Amino acid sequence: MERAKQVLLILLLAGALAGCGWKNLDSEKEEALDFTVVKEEDLPEAVEEILETKKAEPFQMSYQSDGYLYLLQGYGQQNSGGFSIQVKKLAATEDAIYFSTELLGPQTKEQQKGGVSCPYLVVKTQYRDLPVVFE
Repeated sequence: MERAKQVLLILLLAGALAGCGWKNLDSEKEEALDFTVVKEEDLPEAVEEILETKKAEPFQMSYQSDGYLYLLQGYGQQNSGGFSIQVKKLAATEDAIYFSTELLGPQTKEQQKGGVSCPYLVVKTQYRDLPVVFE
């Protein structure tokens, strides 16, 4: 009876492994993508409308228009001005586009001028028919 349980367990494990595919993530090639940080005056009207409704809360979005992909990253309302956003990564694999940014706070008291702010960043790159992963 114990032997039958062992055989059954081995068959179940073999079946589970046969149904699963192994993917080597290290071998997946990432291609850095060229991008442009879009100035406020150059934003498409639809993106401006999105920003107005969303910028008070943290958000991550993508928007496609005229052969371009716009990636929007907002960090929500902050207690002062002087913040900036740095693009850490914008790269594509055969499966997805990966986008990563970092919010940089004001480093001096003088940079903390003004009241509340809602820092956001919009980058523009060539459109690719891939899902976007915000990291």
